[in-house]
Amino acid sequence: MFINLKKIVFCAGLLTIGLGALLLTPGCAGQDKSDRKVIKRVEAAYPPLAAQLHLAGAVKMVLQVTPEGKVTSVHTLGGNPVLASAAEAAVKQWKYETTSKESSEPVTIVFQSPS
Repeated sequence: MFINLKKIVFCAGLLTIGLGALLLTPGCAGQDKSDRKVIKRVEAAYPPLAAQLHLAGAVKMVLQVTPEGKVTSVHTLGGNPVLASAAEAAVKQWKYETTSKESSEPVTIVFQSPS
């Protein structure tokens, strides 16, 4: 039983390290896989409070976009609230290409603490 517990702890540790590396991938803004292209992208500003606290991480959101390409709503799925407010402010200004119907667009904004 002790060996099984060690295996579980080891696997959980590897999973945690892997997820941490994934979330701290360099960059400031990104878009998850989507057929609809962003034609106007506003970069998220790194909040001063986040700099003081040395916060970093990803904010995952789903955007509702009109057929004309305007972002009408943002639903934040996860991320630090300080970073999430900055990410939401940026994506609300994005503009997508026009299409025949409204769409939901998955977006992940990644913040890194400035050195």
